[in-house]
Amino acid sequence: MKTYAFIFARGGSKGVPGKNIRELAGRPLLVYSVDLARKVEQIDKIFVSTDDQKIAAVAAEHGAQIIDRPFELAQDDTPEWLAWQHSVEWLQDRGDSFDVFISLPATSPLGKKQDILLALESLDENTDLVLTMTKAVRSPWFNMIKKTNSGYIELLMQHEQTPYRRQDVPKVYNVTTVAYVTRPQFIKSARGVFEGKVKGVEIPAERALDIDSELDFVIAEFLIHRMEK
Repeated sequence: MKTYAFIFARGGSKGVPGKNIRELAGRPLLVYSVDLARKVEQIDKIFVSTDDQKIAAVAAEHGAQIIDRPFELAQDDTPEWLAWQHSVEWLQDRGDSFDVFISLPATSPLGKKQDILLALESLDENTDLVLTMTKAVRSPWFNMIKKTNSGYIELLMQHEQTPYRRQDVPKVYNVTTVAYVTRPQFIKSARGVFEGKVKGVEIPAERALDIDSELDFVIAEFLIHRMEK
């Protein structure tokens, strides 16, 4: 069994320019994902897929192999799934076949080795993909709402009989970006994560931060320093 880790880091971040290699507590952001992959003994190779030379240089400096992502797969509206497919095909075209694909997003610097191991262990023969998740604070049956065409608001989820207890409705979770574990053949045959049989492994909320704004950088730095104490 060969397991490869992939980090997808394009250069065109609009919300926080240069986000993927911006310093966070003394290290470029994507290096947290590279270092996490290196701690997992089951991972045989680490790749960074990018369209950006600066990102590629930082990734290579920290021991990752580089996959050159085509320009058309690095746009704001490009589904990352297409970049996943490109990476699998890029390796297979070079005769480098493998069994397990792990995506460790560059924007999730707080994940831990045990999170990755739990996700890996959960990928059984009947499962197409495993992702990380956290318990949701809000529920679509109680306090998540939407606007109607008439301008009023209503609960996101409608029910024939209004539920009054949380025990009466399904538990809900937030998808996190700490890790996605799947197989190359599923990536090539599907068009997205939820086309197959998907499992979720629960991780603590404090490790699930996905950096997408200046505030997220502040929160992440605070959490990193707190974990070091």
